[in-house]
Amino acid sequence: MQPHKSEYWLFPKIDNWDTFCDRVNLVSDFIETAIENKDPNIHVISVDEKTGIQAIERHQSKAPVNKGGHTRGEYEYERHGTTTLIAGVNVSNGAIINAHIQPTRNEQGFGNFIKETVSMLPEMDKIVFLADQLNTHLSETLVRFIAEEAGYTRESLGTKGEIGILKNIDTHREFLECEHHRVRLIYTPKHCSWLNPIENWFAKLQRHVIKNGNFLSIKELIDKIKSYIAFYNVRLAKPLKWKFKGFEKAKQLFNIIMRNL
Repeated sequence: MQPHKSEYWLFPKIDNWDTFCDRVNLVSDFIETAIENKDPNIHVISVDEKTGIQAIERHQSKAPVNKGGHTRGEYEYERHGTTTLIAGVNVSNGAIINAHIQPTRNEQGFGNFIKETVSMLPEMDKIVFLADQLNTHLSETLVRFIAEEAGYTRESLGTKGEIGILKNIDTHREFLECEHHRVRLIYTPKHCSWLNPIENWFAKLQRHVIKNGNFLSIKELIDKIKSYIAFYNVRLAKPLKWKFKGFEKAKQLFNIIMRNL
């Protein structure tokens, strides 16, 4: 019997399970360190982008009075454009520490977001950013900022595509994850968006603001996102309840499925 198509999505191909688990455990350890405040001089910030947020104007949000006047899903709408949100959640308290809203996603925008977020935290403290492995999160712009912050010279970075730290994505990743830097990034494994706390907050933003929202313009959409962030930080923010206990049961099921592929 062949596995259902959805099982391929739930259990994607992982070349080395031990390496995968080590990476998951590393991210999980940083999350637990932040939530339990094991080291107040380490700030763990979960970051990502939510792209293509649509400003949708719905033509009618309620049924006519003679149909009960109840709220309903309206499928007739007009688009007024899209925007992109870059946000970071402080894992220790669940609050949004920084947010940028811009038309599109690019490496300069993400680099500026990281730089600005670093400036908001104490100069002597260590800062760890949790991020996925998108190319914009492994960019030359980001490498140059971290290098400058750590006191590297431009000459010591090498040349893009040829040699040194700037050679390719792999050398970027190794440099950006260096544990000796005050500011470092830790990357989640592929297929692990659930491991990045900011994704939980994006889901709340989607439910509370975007899904049933009615926006007459991009500006109105942006204003409502900003208002929600301010409200969330005051009224809703709280530390994440981290319940992840390991992969033993999932590994057994994973192995059964992989043997049947």
